[in-house]
Amino acid sequence: MTTSASVPTGSESAIAAGGTVTDRLVEANGRYADAFTDPGMDARPVLQVAVVACMDARLDLHAALGLALGDCHTIRNAGGVVTDDVIRSLTISQRKLGTRSVVLIHHTGCGLESLTEDFRNELEAEVGQRPAWAVESFRDVDQDVRQSMQRVRTSPFVPHTDDVRGFVFDVKTGRLREVDPAS
Repeated sequence: MTTSASVPTGSESAIAAGGTVTDRLVEANGRYADAFTDPGMDARPVLQVAVVACMDARLDLHAALGLALGDCHTIRNAGGVVTDDVIRSLTISQRKLGTRSVVLIHHTGCGLESLTEDFRNELEAEVGQRPAWAVESFRDVDQDVRQSMQRVRTSPFVPHTDDVRGFVFDVKTGRLREVDPAS
């Protein structure tokens, strides 16, 4: 597996020249844009699927699921949990952009397994304001996938809930394991 840390960026890279990581990304975008050709797609995913997954950098969702540009909507957050904002995105995805299926992907070794809601207390003590959002930490990844499936299936805003499935991605093997919603 290749990571961006192992890809040579050339002697003129922004980081080597004392720039920031963001400078490196902007430089890479310039090279990308020079070779870019408009694929002529619209915002409707070809496979009519929305994938909700963790933001973990080890998950290359397109490669792991055999997806190409334009195949799906991808919604990512810490833990891949179904929050109000995920419901908002799924609602728009289904009601305005034609998706019908929802795939939920959590993973082994998630950082949310080591956090608690006390994190909010720590933030409040540090910055003087309590965050309005929940950490959504969990101890049992399968149970959290079940909870996320249930949140999607019971939302009055998400109309297409016949094909909502949940999985755990193993970061050591790259394999998906489906979670039984009834267990």
